Amino acid sequence: MFKTIKNALKTPEVRKKLLYTLLLIVIFRVGCYITIPGVDTFTLTEQMNNATNGVTGLIDTISGGAFSRLSIFAMSITPYITASIVIQLLGIAYKPLERLIKEGGEEGRKKINKYTKILTIILALIEGLGIFFNYKSTGIFLDTSFWGGFVTILSLMTGTAILMWLGEQITNKGIGNGISMLIFVGIIAGLPRGVTTVWNLIIETGTFSTVGLIKALGVLVLITGVVFIQLAERRVPVQYAKKVVGRRMVGAQNTHIPLKLAMAGVMPIIFASSFVTFPAMLIQIISKDIATQHGFWAEVYKVSIASSYSGYGVQ
Repeated sequence: MFKTIKNALKTPEVRKKLLYTLLLIVIFRVGCYITIPGVDTFTLTEQMNNATNGVTGLIDTISGGAFSRLSIFAMSITPYITASIVIQLLGIAYKPLERLIKEGGEEGRKKINKYTKILTIILALIEGLGIFFNYKSTGIFLDTSFWGGFVTILSLMTGTAILMWLGEQITNKGIGNGISMLIFVGIIAGLPRGVTTVWNLIIETGTFSTVGLIKALGVLVLITGVVFIQLAERRVPVQYAKKVVGRRMVGAQNTHIPLKLAMAGVMPIIFASSFVTFPAMLIQIISKDIATQHGFWAEVYKVSIASSYSGYGVQ
């Protein structure tokens, strides 16, 4: 492996792409620490310490801790992922869009990319409104007026647009898929914190804990199982018959078609988490203090939150 990396670095074109990708990743990580204007960091820390499960924890993991800091990249690239999935689903139900995807060629791909970007901005606006109205009454924002909210939402939308651009640049001029690379970097950034959490399970207040060790082993077994399923594939055998190539007879060849067991990866989980909390985000924008109210919409809100947050009880 190290020899392959060494040979790759010797190639000027590959080395240039690697350095370009690393530069954009550094920009992404720096942006994760730039808090949006008008945020009380002390109150923010207290609030986020009590909201580490459910979709909040998922978004924070994907964003590399940017959501818990309420930085300009707090919404991460999730609006773009959701928009991409929605466009693909619409391509199945809406015939003109289906023809554009299948028969549009390069021009059709550009139009689909344009529609995805427009939908991303719309979803980022909705999610930004949900974040602002959700945390408006907690004291996180120093200015809760119209202009204060406008600056907050605009900062979040701009951060998503920048991440979308960074992902495109990595895809076109760097190494690998840009969006997947940003998600990967965000998750890897939280790895030290995860290792510390597992260690604290084993060593509680300086004392060895057998129960904590069992929990830690359970976590490791679970992670191993997820990786095993992710890498699992079914190999469909394919046999080529003998054929004449020029004046030679080429013998039969046996090979296989690798079919991934989990082709979609974690994208369905991300989309489902965003989908089940979407009603709660809309209800929070329309009605204030909905969590303390009663009625049909209050119950819809509670069910939406409970679907993604295991610590929330539905009464």
